[in-house]
Amino acid sequence: MLRFSLVAVLALTAVPAFAQTEKEVSCGHQADLTAAVVQARLDGVAERDVPEELAKIATWPENYTAVMVPVIAPYIYEQKRRDLRKSDLRSTTYAQCMSLN
Repeated sequence: MLRFSLVAVLALTAVPAFAQTEKEVSCGHQADLTAAVVQARLDGVAERDVPEELAKIATWPENYTAVMVPVIAPYIYEQKRRDLRKSDLRSTTYAQCMSLN
């Protein structure tokens, strides 16, 4: 009985750590995708061509591109390039994602 209790306690304490790891991975993917869209903008890729360009270099799951590009690309493409060069949207995206519950 003591072994079962110990195993149950260890299993339950590992769940939040696993969930945090999943969140870190997801936020990392979102931040990487944001950085890739920024780089595409700086490289002069047309906004309509961004999904195809990202598909060539994607290190994140396909569904991230399908969901995030229509949301984030218009915002990034309305920014001036000089402002994008000065800002670190990757770090900002990661920090905002990690702060959400």
